[in-house]
Amino acid sequence: MQLLKLVQNRVRLGEPLPWGVRNVEGKLLLAQGQVIATEAQLSALLERGAFVDAEEVRAAHAAEARRSAERAPDLFTLWERALWQVQRVLKSVDEAGFASRVDEAARHIAALTERDADIAIYLCVRQDPKRLALYGLFHEIHCAVVGHLVARRLQWDEARTLTLMKAALTMNITVLELQGRLAIQGVPPTDSQRALVKAHPEEAVEALRRSGIDDTEWLRAVGEHHECPGGGGYPAGLAEPSAVADLLRHVDVFTAKLSPRATRPPMPSQTAARQLFQSDPGGPFAAALIKELGIYPPGELVRLKSGERAVVLRRSGHASTPTVASITDRRGMPIVSTVVRDTAKPEFAIVGAESDKSIVLRMQPERLYGIVQ
Repeated sequence: MQLLKLVQNRVRLGEPLPWGVRNVEGKLLLAQGQVIATEAQLSALLERGAFVDAEEVRAAHAAEARRSAERAPDLFTLWERALWQVQRVLKSVDEAGFASRVDEAARHIAALTERDADIAIYLCVRQDPKRLALYGLFHEIHCAVVGHLVARRLQWDEARTLTLMKAALTMNITVLELQGRLAIQGVPPTDSQRALVKAHPEEAVEALRRSGIDDTEWLRAVGEHHECPGGGGYPAGLAEPSAVADLLRHVDVFTAKLSPRATRPPMPSQTAARQLFQSDPGGPFAAALIKELGIYPPGELVRLKSGERAVVLRRSGHASTPTVASITDRRGMPIVSTVVRDTAKPEFAIVGAESDKSIVLRMQPERLYGIVQ
């Protein structure tokens, strides 16, 4: 028997021991499965001299590795994996089978969105400013998520909704890296960059056609997603873009405003929604988008009547009274654990969006939502 000295950080108080604890002679003091409940008990044991059998430790590590492999990944991990899946798919545009891979990626994003739409919206609203170089990739996914939710509210059928999502994932396929550079460069675009941006709808369509895609509605949505009803858009100044393209334009503009840049912070969702409505007063797409996300969508940081600062967690039946998690006390001081508040209660009513979002940028979503499978 090879004995290893037990160190304090290997013991989890209140949990069954994964191995037996022995004295220096190898005599069993505590059997596997017994519990050390307090710091005092642990300190007394260590002072006497506590050891573990190296073979039992190896067996415990192997068992834990098997359990970890068997556990399904949480929803936030699945979203991170989806990001890299979409990146691999978009980089394979010149390889056979591209259309089916985009279809698969779009269906996967739709499934993740349906599993918990509030978390999907949270990830669109609460973006990490340290990952600006991936802006193009994130933006495609955010447009697909919001597009899916709005299309569902509009009662579009599955085929049309899927076309919208595939167009969202591929509309900027030729300028993904440029979008990342523009997000981090901290200065206005150069003339050559502006030319590339203006040409990207037509170039994206050509790239998709070369890959073998012949879906007219998909191609048209990509080519027209910057066109505006009545004219004034680009690249062709069309007066009547397709409905899929027009909804995609709404989603594209709205989600872009929620994204941080090196030159500016993200726009508050209320401001982005107001500008969207003003640009299309009474339009069904703007109205559906605003109704779907709510006045204070998940991920927004708000001030409560109580004085607390809180992050919106989930939408409710009323656009202005979501469920939130307080992350400060009534004096505005950060707290260790989050407290769920119902903003429909007068004492916790939302009094406005919080402009200083630094307090929430370092916060992991798992703290707010827990581990969501």
